[in-house]
Amino acid sequence: QVQLVESGGGLVQPGGSLRLSCAASGRLFSLYTMGWYRQAPGKERELVASITSYGSTDYADSVKARFTISRDNAKNTVYLQMNSLKPEDTAVYHCNAHFRFDYWGQGTQVTVSS
Repeated sequence: QVQLVESGGGLVQPGGSLRLSCAASGRLFSLYTMGWYRQAPGKERELVASITSYGSTDYADSVKARFTISRDNAKNTVYLQMNSLKPEDTAVYHCNAHFRFDYWGQGTQVTVSS
């Protein structure tokens, strides 16, 4: 069983930045593919960014060049640096760990509004 705890969400003005963190339990973190997903009200959950155990990254077209995913295996933590935030980035952001099974965090709210 893997437990994921997200932090770093909040209210930010358009054009601002936030950094989300996701701390994972367990000793196999370095083997997980980690991802950030988001779900806005009335919409389906969508993949925002992912990073493999080798460090390969992938991004949704809507966040490319604005968001950066990274991981620190020594700290069992994955990050999502979000810059140039837009109102349409408003959503609950969930951390995902994939290694044979999928594990999810509770989510952290990101609201982009003036």
